[in-house]
Amino acid sequence: MSQTALFLEYPKCSTCQKAKRWLEAQGVPFEDRNIVEENPTADELRKWHELSGLPLRRFFNTSGMLYREMGLSAKLPEMSDAEQYALLATNGMLVKRPLLVTAETVVPGFKEAAWAAALGLDQ
Repeated sequence: MSQTALFLEYPKCSTCQKAKRWLEAQGVPFEDRNIVEENPTADELRKWHELSGLPLRRFFNTSGMLYREMGLSAKLPEMSDAEQYALLATNGMLVKRPLLVTAETVVPGFKEAAWAAALGLDQ
């Protein structure tokens, strides 16, 4: 993989720490971005969602406290995609992390096999 991947993380998240160590161990060049200090914009989220081919719901941190406090499991089905992008852009803690962004795809959450495939690494 010749170009640099974008790695969005919350540094205190243990899964993010594990994913970062994995990227470093694989020798993958990446740009590190704190998802709370530099929250994704609605435009970035729309672009990444389209690139991923995944349901928009996969971009929400459904196990997060904020998601539960806001009662989003009941509200999301009623919201348009644009409303969901705008909501995700309000707070990085709502976004599923870590998030791997390459020129070809976007992978929310960390699963070694999915990240290896996205990065073109042979497992």
